[in-house]
Amino acid sequence: MSQPDTYAVLWPRVRGWAMHTRASLVSPEREPSLVMVHGLGVSARYLLPTFDRLAPFYNVLAPELPGFGLSDRPPHALGVPELADVLAEWMDHMKLPRAALLGNSLGCQVIVDLAVRYPERVESLVLVAPTVDTRDHTMPRQLWRGFKDLLGEPWSLRAIIARDYLRTGTVRMYQTFRHALDDRIDEKISRVRARTLIVRGSRDPVAPRRWVEELAALAPHARVVEIEGGTHATNYTRPEALARVTARFLEGREVTDSPGAVRSGYQQKSSPRLMP
Repeated sequence: MSQPDTYAVLWPRVRGWAMHTRASLVSPEREPSLVMVHGLGVSARYLLPTFDRLAPFYNVLAPELPGFGLSDRPPHALGVPELADVLAEWMDHMKLPRAALLGNSLGCQVIVDLAVRYPERVESLVLVAPTVDTRDHTMPRQLWRGFKDLLGEPWSLRAIIARDYLRTGTVRMYQTFRHALDDRIDEKISRVRARTLIVRGSRDPVAPRRWVEELAALAPHARVVEIEGGTHATNYTRPEALARVTARFLEGREVTDSPGAVRSGYQQKSSPRLMP
């Protein structure tokens, strides 16, 4: 797990709310900048295993959206478009005119919304276990999928989730969950013009292969990779693999991490820099 001396902690204020932000200790001019966005109810702490592996190569930032983690709590739970607006304003405060964005779970919905309405701000997208599947599109069904996934997550992650959920609170969790269900990522993703990589773990019941392949088929410039042994939080359980495919994608190199990987869409000129 990342130690405080490997990153800086910043507190930019957006709309009057302080947003707890971790930033890697590399030159902010390092390109491309990569912004990592957490999922429902959790802090950015569970993103750190992947953050650590990418930080030596990129300007990596992991903000905690208002209402989550150590960031300030708005009087009401923000919907997906509101969270995307806040993230765009946060980028202004961080002097990031444009960045690559990596989201997990609900974070995917936020960055897709941002990419649709602020296309000039988005270099590329990495969607890790995007929600919400159009099948079983009810809160009880999605909770059941989440419970099945939790059984396969390591105890160390369960401890992080439990602490973060308690801090977020039941009411905000419920309201944000309702917002997530109301948000139709499947209808938005067809309007995303940025290069897109969709990643799922092979053991993820929340984002099944059928669902991510459907999303990739709707996106103009997308490919899918499946990481063997990954869970809904592949960023925590398989950080080396996720960092590797993310780095290859950002560099325009061939992206594959398992024999079952599904690839589609564009090809881009490769770059000599980066991870093996």
